[in-house]
Amino acid sequence: MSTVKLREIAASRSGDKGDVSNICVFVYDPAHYPALVRELTAERVAAAFGPIARGPVTRYELPRVHGLNFVLQQALGGGVSMTLRVDPHGKALQSLILDLDIDLEPAA
Repeated sequence: MSTVKLREIAASRSGDKGDVSNICVFVYDPAHYPALVRELTAERVAAAFGPIARGPVTRYELPRVHGLNFVLQQALGGGVSMTLRVDPHGKALQSLILDLDIDLEPAA
């Protein structure tokens, strides 16, 4: 297996609603989707975000578009109008997920 940073095989987008962050990850090559599903679990994302996401992390699979959607509860310090964070919308959170290492199976 080879290990790559997620950003080498995927792009991400993030959004917010209140104190909830929504992060989507889409692989560039559909052949990498099985590795994405295997490697990027809700538990792993929750661990990566540590104290940033104080609530549960839920993963939704989007196989037709080769992506995953993560919903992070209690991740934005109360929301845009309540937080003192520099990034109240959590747009930078997509960069953190792209820094994760992903194991790819060797080409057959």
